[in-house]
Amino acid sequence: MNRKKLLPVFLLLLLLACQTPNIAGLPVSATSTPIVTLAPTLTSTPTLAATATETSAPTITPTPAPLARRVLILSIDGLRPDLISFAPMRNLQTLMHMGAYTLSAQTVFPSVTLVSHSSMLTGLCPSKHGVDWNDYIPEKGIAQGADLFDIAHAAGLQTVMHVGKKKLQQITDSSSLDIFTYVNDRDLVVAKRLITDFPENFGVMFVHFPLVDGMGHAYGWLSPQQISVAFRADEALGLLLAELDARGLRGETLIIVTADHGGHDTTHGYSLPEDMTIPWIASGAGIQPKGLMTRVHTMDTAATAAFALGLPIPAEWDGVPVYEAFGLPADTVSADCP
Repeated sequence: MNRKKLLPVFLLLLLLACQTPNIAGLPVSATSTPIVTLAPTLTSTPTLAATATETSAPTITPTPAPLARRVLILSIDGLRPDLISFAPMRNLQTLMHMGAYTLSAQTVFPSVTLVSHSSMLTGLCPSKHGVDWNDYIPEKGIAQGADLFDIAHAAGLQTVMHVGKKKLQQITDSSSLDIFTYVNDRDLVVAKRLITDFPENFGVMFVHFPLVDGMGHAYGWLSPQQISVAFRADEALGLLLAELDARGLRGETLIIVTADHGGHDTTHGYSLPEDMTIPWIASGAGIQPKGLMTRVHTMDTAATAAFALGLPIPAEWDGVPVYEAFGLPADTVSADCP
């Protein structure tokens, strides 16, 4: 783990040893072999953004007993909320009806893949996590701060990242991942590769489908080609849900399906509502079905996952748990990033 993250995670381990047992009780396994050979281990380098945003060791907010044994976060890259009904995405619509959801959640600016996913999984605004690039550039290091994988791994949970874009490797330190797999293919193939060697003991698993974004760039957002690919992404989601059912894991899993950004014409990255508005659906363990009134931001995804697992939440995180999704009073909500 890089030096910038060593102190925060050490404090997390100390706190967990004193107060928070390994409630999930999941064995850690790293026997899976990545599909694609990866670059050497990424470590943070002292970039300007990282230097400017470096803070003292984070303080920790304790959480109540866990509501879920495991969390699966699925990001469908570039999924505008209106694509869900246009496709239609029947599996995702079923999750919406069974869970808590909003079709007006907000991502961060600039609304691009690596910046947005970094906020999604670190719980931080871009000004804090320091990611200001959107390509695979190993020399720039990784996002700053203690992220969801760091705190889950420190608690003894198995952590998995299974993605369709290699640059997402730069979100977290490789030492905080038990399994990292990059599959450069269609969403259905990404899902099938995961199912082939499914990590049954996962505590936190992040899955990324890339093709809705790719077809948006090639043919335009809401084009017939993109709508068709959204339908296929929904089929891939159905495969993952069926695998959870077949293994008897569905009832103990919190499932969050969201996106990093939307898009307009053949692009995204702007502050336009079409680019900034994303779906956010939570279903499964601990969730109370309802349409959410709370304003949800992408940083809330990490905080909601940590809350459901009973993990300590760094006070420095900008995201907060979406309490309303669990039937709790939404006394605290996150704010837009500066």
